[in-house]
Amino acid sequence: MFFFFDYCPYIAIIGDIKDSRHSENRRAVQLRLKKVLNAINGEYERELASMFMITLGDEFQGLLKAGSAAVSIIDKIEREMYPVKIRFGIGVGKMTTDVDFDMPLGADGPAYYNARVMIDELKAAEQKKMESKDNVKVSIQDYADASELINTIFSLLTTIKETWTLRRVEIMNAYLNCGGTQKEAAQVLGINQSTVQKALASSNFYTYRRALESVSKVFSGIMENKNV
Repeated sequence: MFFFFDYCPYIAIIGDIKDSRHSENRRAVQLRLKKVLNAINGEYERELASMFMITLGDEFQGLLKAGSAAVSIIDKIEREMYPVKIRFGIGVGKMTTDVDFDMPLGADGPAYYNARVMIDELKAAEQKKMESKDNVKVSIQDYADASELINTIFSLLTTIKETWTLRRVEIMNAYLNCGGTQKEAAQVLGINQSTVQKALASSNFYTYRRALESVSKVFSGIMENKNV
């Protein structure tokens, strides 16, 4: 699937920590988030138009110039911050201001508008007890049907994430950090390989990863139509 625009499209991501004001360890959560975002900025530097940064005590944002990394970034932040709950609004569109790599604050345009609307819709759904567990939503400018399809996948993935526990996520992270090797993950954690295998299976990890890879391929089709 390809999304063609007559301008250079950007992918804005706004993250919002749920119920942060009621957290007893708010400062620790903020410091942890800052560390995770710094790692994201280093790992995905080539894909970023503007680096990820905490903009408020419980909110952060970043801007991408390539869609292929968007899903991976959200997945990494969510796993590294678990069990902290985070909403993610993704907006695809143009920017109407200059983009500064080192300072996302002050940048504006439909990409950020769309991401903000998605955050607001997630909050509204939570208040109405409609889709209170969904935490990722995307709006691709001029592609409403595709946005709805992707959001349905994100919603279904919520069901998988409900099976996660802190220990299972720890094993998932070790497995991914070891390059997808169960034996090495087990050695790092000091557990049996069978324990790693059972944790991944119980978490529906492989189904989850395949779904993320499929969505990533869709996001990779976001590009400017050079022939316009």
